[in-house]
Amino acid sequence: MTLTNWAGNTAFRARDVHHPTSLDELQRLVAASDRVRALGSAHSFNEVADATGDLVVLDRMPEAVEIDSAAAQARVPARMTYARLAPVLHQAGFALANMASLPHISVAGSVATGTHGSGEGIPSLAAAVSSLDLVTADGTVLTLSRGDAGFPGAVVALGALGVVTSLTLDLVPAFELRQYVREGLHADALGDFDEIMASGYSVSLFTDWRDTRVWLKRADELTSPDWYATRPADGPRHPLPSMPADNCTTQLGVPGPWHDRLPHFRADHEPSGAGDELQSELLLPREHAVKALRELFAIGDRIRPVLHISEVRTVAADDLWLSPFHGRDSVGIHFTWVRDVAAVLPVLKLVEETLAPFEPRPHWGKLFTAWPSCPDGFRSLVGRLDPQGKFANDFTRILLRE
Repeated sequence: MTLTNWAGNTAFRARDVHHPTSLDELQRLVAASDRVRALGSAHSFNEVADATGDLVVLDRMPEAVEIDSAAAQARVPARMTYARLAPVLHQAGFALANMASLPHISVAGSVATGTHGSGEGIPSLAAAVSSLDLVTADGTVLTLSRGDAGFPGAVVALGALGVVTSLTLDLVPAFELRQYVREGLHADALGDFDEIMASGYSVSLFTDWRDTRVWLKRADELTSPDWYATRPADGPRHPLPSMPADNCTTQLGVPGPWHDRLPHFRADHEPSGAGDELQSELLLPREHAVKALRELFAIGDRIRPVLHISEVRTVAADDLWLSPFHGRDSVGIHFTWVRDVAAVLPVLKLVEETLAPFEPRPHWGKLFTAWPSCPDGFRSLVGRLDPQGKFANDFTRILLRE
């Protein structure tokens, strides 16, 4: 059986797929291999996780979570999914500050590609990492912590430095949220974009560049009946208007724990609602949000024929070298496309050209054609930790301009 990524548009070319059951076994495997990559939950839409040598999947490694209550941190196995991690943290009275739309994705894979949630003052999932352990090219374990030289380059690293085995994450006290869906947001409301995106702990706009709805996640009850001239959804909604909401997290303002409200999709259901799909996302400086969105609404007729839905979110800045949010508060504009690469690519290039004046950066795990420049510090870090390119693949070679 051919191993593919989430969307099925990329088949992994690895000669062997390994499932080590211990750190010792993993260290021996890495040391003996000439080419090796680690694979998380495969929620990618390009070749970022591909390998031509050995592919390592850590799904049979121990999954113990070590919580340090005094430090408000948790040491987490790399391959653990957020769906399995969140209830453990919640039971101990803790939470993650943010989560992505899908809780089904692995912690290490999400962090390595710059995955994020939404929130005006909340950074990406990678920003919660205070320390990580990785098996380097010679099979030894290297621990890097916040404040260490190279740490900002090792968190969002695309698997180019080694096989991450565990991460230590910052925690916050457990909390509750309510989730509302508001329908009929008019394009003229872009003038109130800042206020709308600040109206909740986490806010998402779902649009087909004609009709727009708002996913509003907040701690207190929403009492305004005509909030920004929208109407409340009269029942649960899926981000895709044509899809049933069975696999979506609880809405209608019912309070619930953070991990059952921050993701759009339920952990105990299959996440995909669109069926076959491709995804792209471009991250722009926050101050360009309104101008960029207006440009996309203007070409909506070109986008819609190959689009399932778009999502707009805001993300706070971080200091991680390869993070799409490095040094700037950002707006993320996400596209869930139909699964037809030939039809999507010309439209994706149009979107990239339209947004080019706003300095877009891609989400590393999704489709894009315009490559950003590689920070010199990251190139030097790769040269120091993996001088022979044991963890390189075609994706990282393009980035590093090798």
